[in-house]
Amino acid sequence: MTNPVKMLAAALCCLVCALPLHAKKVPGEKKMGAYLFTFFNDATHSLFMAVSFDGYTFTAVNDGQPIISGDSISEQHGIRDPHICRSPKDGAFYMAMTDLHIYGREHGLRTTQWERDEKYGWGNNRALVLLRSEDLRHWTHTVVRIDKLFPEKFGDLGCAWAPETIYDPAEGRLMVYFTIREKPGAPLRVYYSYADDQFTTLTTEPRLLFDFPDEKVEVLDADICPMPDGRWFMTYVAQENPAGIKYMISNSINHFDDYHTAQIDTEPRGCEAPNTWKRLGEQRWVVMYDVYSLNPHNFGFVETTDFKTFTPLGHFNEGRMRLIIPAHDGKPASAMASPKHGCVIPITRKEARRLLKKW
Repeated sequence: MTNPVKMLAAALCCLVCALPLHAKKVPGEKKMGAYLFTFFNDATHSLFMAVSFDGYTFTAVNDGQPIISGDSISEQHGIRDPHICRSPKDGAFYMAMTDLHIYGREHGLRTTQWERDEKYGWGNNRALVLLRSEDLRHWTHTVVRIDKLFPEKFGDLGCAWAPETIYDPAEGRLMVYFTIREKPGAPLRVYYSYADDQFTTLTTEPRLLFDFPDEKVEVLDADICPMPDGRWFMTYVAQENPAGIKYMISNSINHFDDYHTAQIDTEPRGCEAPNTWKRLGEQRWVVMYDVYSLNPHNFGFVETTDFKTFTPLGHFNEGRMRLIIPAHDGKPASAMASPKHGCVIPITRKEARRLLKKW
Protein backbone atom coordinates (compact mmCIF):
# COMPACT_ATOMS: atom_id res chain seq x y z
CA MET A 1 0.00 0.00 0.00
CA THR A 2 1.32 3.46 -0.91
CA ASN A 3 2.52 5.51 2.04
CA PRO A 4 0.58 8.84 1.98
CA VAL A 5 3.23 10.63 4.06
CA LYS A 6 5.97 9.75 1.54
CA MET A 7 3.69 10.73 -1.34
CA LEU A 8 3.06 14.14 0.21
CA ALA A 9 6.73 14.64 1.02
CA ALA A 10 7.60 13.93 -2.62
CA ALA A 11 4.95 16.36 -3.80
CA LEU A 12 6.30 19.06 -1.50
CA CYS A 13 9.81 18.60 -2.81
CA CYS A 14 8.62 18.87 -6.42
CA LEU A 15 6.80 22.15 -5.96
CA VAL A 16 9.06 24.98 -7.10
CA CYS A 17 6.72 27.94 -7.11
CA ALA A 18 4.06 29.38 -4.86
CA LEU A 19 0.40 28.61 -5.33
CA PRO A 20 -1.76 31.29 -6.97
CA LEU A 21 -2.51 34.21 -4.70
CA HIS A 22 -6.08 34.77 -5.87
CA ALA A 23 -7.95 31.95 -4.13
CA LYS A 24 -11.60 32.16 -3.25
CA LYS A 25 -12.64 34.24 -0.26
CA VAL A 26 -13.28 32.68 3.12
CA PRO A 27 -16.82 31.31 3.48
CA GLY A 28 -18.91 33.04 6.15
CA GLU A 29 -19.59 31.37 9.46
CA LYS A 30 -23.01 30.16 8.29
CA LYS A 31 -21.28 28.11 5.59
CA MET A 32 -18.83 26.56 8.04
CA GLY A 33 -19.90 23.17 9.31
CA ALA A 34 -16.81 21.52 10.75
CA TYR A 35 -13.58 22.09 12.67
CA LEU A 36 -9.98 21.22 11.83
CA PHE A 37 -7.56 20.35 14.63
CA THR A 38 -3.81 20.36 13.90
CA PHE A 39 -1.20 19.04 16.33
CA PHE A 40 2.07 17.11 16.59
CA ASN A 41 3.58 14.57 18.95
CA ASP A 42 7.05 13.93 20.33
CA ALA A 43 7.18 10.39 18.92
CA THR A 44 7.18 11.57 15.29
CA HIS A 45 7.86 15.32 15.27
CA SER A 46 5.34 15.46 12.41
CA LEU A 47 2.00 17.08 11.58
CA PHE A 48 -1.32 15.45 12.44
CA MET A 49 -4.88 16.50 11.65
CA ALA A 50 -8.27 15.65 13.13
CA VAL A 51 -11.77 16.69 12.08
CA SER A 52 -14.92 17.39 14.07
CA PHE A 53 -18.47 18.14 12.90
CA ASP A 54 -19.78 19.23 16.30
CA GLY A 55 -16.79 20.90 18.01
CA TYR A 56 -16.71 18.29 20.76
CA THR A 57 -15.54 15.02 19.19
CA PHE A 58 -12.45 15.15 16.98
CA THR A 59 -11.38 12.16 14.90
CA ALA A 60 -7.84 11.87 13.57
CA VAL A 61 -7.54 11.50 9.80
CA ASN A 62 -5.13 9.14 8.01
CA ASP A 63 -5.73 6.44 10.65
CA GLY A 64 -3.97 8.60 13.21
CA GLN A 65 -0.76 8.79 11.17
CA PRO A 66 1.07 12.00 10.22
CA ILE A 67 -0.25 14.11 7.36
CA ILE A 68 3.16 15.65 6.71
CA SER A 69 6.38 14.06 7.93
CA GLY A 70 8.52 16.55 9.84
CA ASP A 71 11.73 15.28 8.28
CA SER A 72 10.45 16.21 4.80
CA ILE A 73 10.05 19.96 5.38
CA SER A 74 12.43 21.11 8.12
CA GLU A 75 16.10 21.85 8.66
CA GLN A 76 16.30 19.76 11.84
CA HIS A 77 14.18 16.92 10.36
CA GLY A 78 11.36 17.51 12.82
CA ILE A 79 8.63 20.05 13.50
CA ARG A 80 6.76 21.18 16.60
CA ASP A 81 3.97 23.61 17.54
CA PRO A 82 1.94 23.67 14.30
CA HIS A 83 -0.52 26.55 13.98
CA ILE A 84 -2.99 27.01 11.12
CA CYS A 85 -5.09 29.98 10.01
CA ARG A 86 -7.06 31.03 6.94
CA SER A 87 -6.46 34.48 5.50
CA PRO A 88 -9.50 36.62 4.64
CA LYS A 89 -7.36 38.29 1.98
CA ASP A 90 -7.03 35.29 -0.35
CA GLY A 91 -8.89 32.44 1.36
CA ALA A 92 -5.74 30.30 1.54
CA PHE A 93 -4.54 28.32 4.54
CA TYR A 94 -1.28 29.18 6.28
CA MET A 95 0.68 27.06 8.75
CA ALA A 96 3.68 28.04 10.84
CA MET A 97 5.77 25.59 12.86
CA THR A 98 8.89 25.38 14.99
CA ASP A 99 11.83 23.77 13.16
CA LEU A 100 13.17 21.58 15.96
CA HIS A 101 13.71 17.90 16.78
CA ILE A 102 14.30 17.45 20.49
CA TYR A 103 15.42 13.83 20.01
CA GLY A 104 17.81 14.52 17.13
CA ARG A 105 20.75 12.86 18.86
CA GLU A 106 18.74 9.80 19.85
CA HIS A 107 17.51 9.41 16.26
CA GLY A 108 21.00 9.75 14.79
CA LEU A 109 20.33 13.17 13.27
CA ARG A 110 23.17 14.90 15.14
CA THR A 111 25.87 13.98 17.63
CA THR A 112 25.02 16.57 20.27
CA GLN A 113 21.99 17.08 22.51
CA TRP A 114 21.09 20.29 20.67
CA GLU A 115 22.02 21.84 17.36
CA ARG A 116 24.35 24.31 19.11
CA ASP A 117 26.27 24.71 22.34
CA GLU A 118 24.42 24.23 25.63
CA LYS A 119 24.92 27.92 26.43
CA TYR A 120 22.01 28.68 24.08
CA GLY A 121 19.63 26.74 26.31
CA TRP A 122 16.92 24.13 25.77
CA GLY A 123 16.18 23.45 22.11
CA ASN A 124 18.24 26.40 20.79
CA ASN A 125 16.87 26.22 17.23
CA ARG A 126 17.02 29.15 14.81
CA ALA A 127 14.36 28.40 12.19
CA LEU A 128 10.62 28.41 11.59
CA VAL A 129 8.76 26.50 8.87
CA LEU A 130 6.10 28.35 6.85
CA LEU A 131 3.55 26.49 4.71
CA ARG A 132 0.74 27.58 2.38
CA SER A 133 -2.17 25.72 0.79
CA GLU A 134 -5.40 26.50 -1.01
CA ASP A 135 -7.10 23.17 -0.31
CA LEU A 136 -5.54 21.70 2.89
CA ARG A 137 -4.14 18.84 0.83
CA HIS A 138 -1.31 20.32 -1.23
CA TRP A 139 1.26 22.50 0.51
CA THR A 140 4.30 24.59 -0.32
CA HIS A 141 6.87 25.09 2.42
CA THR A 142 9.86 27.27 3.31
CA VAL A 143 12.41 27.13 6.13
CA VAL A 144 12.99 30.62 7.56
CA ARG A 145 16.20 31.22 9.52
CA ILE A 146 15.61 34.15 11.88
CA ASP A 147 19.32 34.63 12.59
CA LYS A 148 20.15 34.95 8.89
CA LEU A 149 17.23 37.25 8.09
CA PHE A 150 17.97 39.68 10.91
CA PRO A 151 21.63 39.19 11.86
CA GLU A 152 22.15 42.60 13.45
CA LYS A 153 19.70 41.95 16.30
CA PHE A 154 19.09 38.20 16.20
CA GLY A 155 22.32 36.81 14.76
CA ASP A 156 23.05 35.01 18.02
CA LEU A 157 19.51 34.27 19.14
CA GLY A 158 18.88 31.48 21.62
CA CYS A 159 15.73 30.03 20.05
CA ALA A 160 12.65 30.71 17.93
CA TRP A 161 9.55 28.77 18.99
CA ALA A 162 5.81 28.37 18.58
CA PRO A 163 4.99 30.66 15.65
CA GLU A 164 1.39 31.68 14.99
CA THR A 165 -0.12 33.61 12.10
CA ILE A 166 -3.02 36.08 11.97
CA TYR A 167 -4.27 38.53 9.37
CA ASP A 168 -3.73 42.14 10.39
CA PRO A 169 -6.57 44.15 8.77
CA ALA A 170 -4.84 47.46 9.42
CA GLU A 171 -1.70 46.33 7.58
CA GLY A 172 -3.49 44.16 5.02
CA ARG A 173 -1.01 41.33 5.51
CA LEU A 174 -0.22 38.31 7.63
CA MET A 175 1.46 38.85 10.98
CA VAL A 176 3.62 36.06 12.39
CA TYR A 177 4.30 36.16 16.12
CA PHE A 178 6.48 33.76 18.05
CA THR A 179 8.69 33.21 21.09
CA ILE A 180 12.31 34.32 20.92
CA ARG A 181 15.27 34.13 23.25
CA GLU A 182 17.13 37.10 21.79
CA LYS A 183 20.56 35.88 22.88
CA PRO A 184 22.06 33.27 25.23
CA GLY A 185 20.85 33.85 28.77
CA ALA A 186 18.13 36.33 27.78
CA PRO A 187 14.53 35.65 28.92
CA LEU A 188 11.91 34.23 26.57
CA ARG A 189 9.71 36.94 25.10
CA VAL A 190 7.06 37.13 22.36
CA TYR A 191 7.83 39.07 19.17
CA TYR A 192 5.92 39.79 15.97
CA SER A 193 6.87 40.28 12.32
CA TYR A 194 5.11 40.44 8.96
CA ALA A 195 5.32 37.88 6.16
CA ASP A 196 5.52 38.41 2.43
CA ASP A 197 2.46 37.62 0.27
CA GLN A 198 3.89 34.26 -0.79
CA PHE A 199 4.48 33.31 2.87
CA THR A 200 8.07 32.38 2.19
CA THR A 201 9.88 34.84 4.46
CA LEU A 202 9.52 37.54 7.09
CA THR A 203 9.88 41.11 5.85
CA THR A 204 10.15 43.13 9.07
CA GLU A 205 12.54 42.77 11.99
CA PRO A 206 10.70 41.12 14.92
CA ARG A 207 9.45 43.54 17.59
CA LEU A 208 8.17 42.88 21.10
CA LEU A 209 4.45 42.11 21.23
CA PHE A 210 4.11 43.00 24.91
CA ASP A 211 6.04 43.61 28.12
CA PHE A 212 5.43 41.43 31.16
CA PRO A 213 5.34 43.24 34.54
CA ASP A 214 7.96 40.96 36.08
CA GLU A 215 11.03 40.95 33.86
CA LYS A 216 12.30 37.83 35.65
CA VAL A 217 9.34 35.74 34.45
CA GLU A 218 9.66 34.18 31.01
CA VAL A 219 6.65 34.45 28.69
CA LEU A 220 5.87 32.42 25.58
CA ASP A 221 3.21 30.77 23.37
CA ALA A 222 0.98 33.74 22.60
CA ASP A 223 -2.31 33.21 20.74
CA ILE A 224 -4.46 36.08 19.37
CA CYS A 225 -8.18 35.78 18.66
CA PRO A 226 -10.53 38.46 17.24
CA MET A 227 -13.38 39.51 19.54
CA PRO A 228 -16.89 40.39 18.28
CA ASP A 229 -16.46 44.05 19.29
CA GLY A 230 -13.34 44.51 17.15
CA ARG A 231 -10.80 44.11 19.92
CA TRP A 232 -8.23 41.33 20.23
CA PHE A 233 -8.04 38.64 22.91
CA MET A 234 -4.55 37.30 23.55
CA THR A 235 -3.73 34.28 25.70
CA TYR A 236 -0.15 33.42 26.58
CA VAL A 237 1.96 31.47 29.04
CA ALA A 238 3.73 32.99 32.03
CA GLN A 239 6.29 30.58 33.48
CA GLU A 240 5.43 31.21 37.07
CA ASN A 241 4.72 28.46 39.60
CA PRO A 242 3.04 26.65 37.99
CA ALA A 243 3.30 27.84 34.39
CA GLY A 244 -0.19 28.64 33.17
CA ILE A 245 -2.47 30.53 30.83
CA LYS A 246 -3.05 34.28 31.21
CA TYR A 247 -4.72 36.81 28.95
CA MET A 248 -4.77 40.42 27.77
CA ILE A 249 -7.25 42.40 25.65
CA SER A 250 -6.25 45.17 23.25
CA ASN A 251 -7.58 47.49 20.55
CA SER A 252 -4.38 46.80 18.63
CA ILE A 253 -3.39 43.45 17.16
CA ASN A 254 0.31 44.07 17.79
CA HIS A 255 0.42 45.77 21.16
CA PHE A 256 -0.92 44.46 24.48
CA ASP A 257 -0.64 45.95 27.96
CA ASP A 258 -3.93 44.96 29.66
CA TYR A 259 -2.32 42.73 32.29
CA HIS A 260 -4.45 40.33 34.38
CA THR A 261 -2.85 38.49 37.29
CA ALA A 262 -5.07 35.39 37.40
CA GLN A 263 -4.51 32.28 35.31
CA ILE A 264 -7.58 31.08 33.40
CA ASP A 265 -6.67 27.39 33.27
CA THR A 266 -7.64 25.06 36.09
CA GLU A 267 -4.54 22.86 36.12
CA PRO A 268 -2.70 22.15 39.37
CA ARG A 269 0.55 21.81 37.42
CA GLY A 270 2.09 23.32 34.32
CA CYS A 271 0.39 23.89 30.99
CA GLU A 272 1.21 25.84 27.82
CA ALA A 273 0.28 26.51 24.17
CA PRO A 274 -3.17 28.15 24.46
CA ASN A 275 -5.43 28.43 21.42
CA THR A 276 -8.81 30.18 21.35
CA TRP A 277 -11.52 29.21 18.86
CA LYS A 278 -15.19 30.06 18.41
CA ARG A 279 -18.04 27.57 18.47
CA LEU A 280 -19.95 27.87 15.20
CA GLY A 281 -23.36 29.49 15.53
CA GLU A 282 -22.77 30.46 19.18
CA GLN A 283 -21.35 33.41 21.06
CA ARG A 284 -19.07 31.02 22.89
CA TRP A 285 -15.31 30.63 22.69
CA VAL A 286 -13.08 27.73 23.77
CA VAL A 287 -9.58 28.21 25.13
CA MET A 288 -7.67 24.97 24.54
CA TYR A 289 -4.23 24.38 26.01
CA ASP A 290 -1.54 21.69 26.22
CA VAL A 291 -1.18 20.10 29.67
CA TYR A 292 2.44 19.00 29.40
CA SER A 293 2.54 18.05 33.08
CA LEU A 294 0.24 15.08 32.39
CA ASN A 295 1.55 11.69 31.28
CA PRO A 296 0.50 10.98 28.59
CA HIS A 297 0.12 14.51 27.33
CA ASN A 298 -3.41 15.82 27.02
CA PHE A 299 -5.31 19.03 26.29
CA GLY A 300 -7.36 21.05 28.74
CA PHE A 301 -10.31 23.31 27.90
CA VAL A 302 -12.15 26.28 29.35
CA GLU A 303 -15.06 28.10 27.75
CA THR A 304 -16.12 31.76 27.83
CA THR A 305 -18.92 33.99 26.55
CA ASP A 306 -17.57 37.31 27.87
CA PHE A 307 -13.76 36.92 27.83
CA LYS A 308 -13.80 37.50 31.60
CA THR A 309 -15.17 34.30 33.13
CA PHE A 310 -13.96 30.87 32.08
CA THR A 311 -15.81 27.59 32.67
CA PRO A 312 -13.70 24.40 32.85
CA LEU A 313 -14.49 21.63 30.34
CA GLY A 314 -11.87 19.13 31.53
CA HIS A 315 -9.51 17.18 29.30
CA PHE A 316 -9.85 15.16 26.11
CA ASN A 317 -11.66 11.86 26.78
CA GLU A 318 -12.38 12.75 30.41
CA GLY A 319 -15.52 14.77 29.74
CA ARG A 320 -17.50 16.03 26.79
CA MET A 321 -14.43 16.86 24.69
CA ARG A 322 -13.24 13.78 22.83
CA LEU A 323 -10.26 12.90 20.63
CA ILE A 324 -10.42 9.64 18.70
CA ILE A 325 -7.13 8.30 17.34
CA PRO A 326 -7.54 4.88 15.68
CA ALA A 327 -5.23 1.98 16.41
CA HIS A 328 -2.68 1.38 13.67
CA ASP A 329 -0.51 -1.62 12.72
CA GLY A 330 -1.48 -3.41 15.90
CA LYS A 331 -0.49 -0.50 18.13
CA PRO A 332 -3.17 0.80 20.50
CA ALA A 333 -4.40 4.34 20.03
CA SER A 334 -2.64 5.48 23.21
CA ALA A 335 0.72 4.53 21.69
CA MET A 336 0.12 6.81 18.72
CA ALA A 337 -1.44 9.68 20.65
CA SER A 338 0.05 12.05 23.23
CA PRO A 339 -1.00 15.03 21.07
CA LYS A 340 0.76 18.31 21.76
CA HIS A 341 0.46 22.03 20.98
CA GLY A 342 -2.71 22.11 18.92
CA CYS A 343 -4.81 24.59 16.98
CA VAL A 344 -8.47 24.53 15.88
CA ILE A 345 -10.06 26.48 13.03
CA PRO A 346 -13.49 26.27 11.34
CA ILE A 347 -13.76 24.71 7.89
CA THR A 348 -16.68 23.80 5.65
CA ARG A 349 -18.25 20.34 5.71
CA LYS A 350 -17.08 19.91 2.13
CA GLU A 351 -13.49 20.65 3.10
CA ALA A 352 -13.73 18.22 6.00
CA ARG A 353 -15.10 15.46 3.78
CA ARG A 354 -12.34 16.05 1.22
CA LEU A 355 -9.74 15.61 3.95
CA LEU A 356 -11.36 12.41 5.15
CA LYS A 357 -11.55 11.14 1.57
CA LYS A 358 -7.90 11.89 0.81
CA TRP A 359 -6.62 10.31 4.01
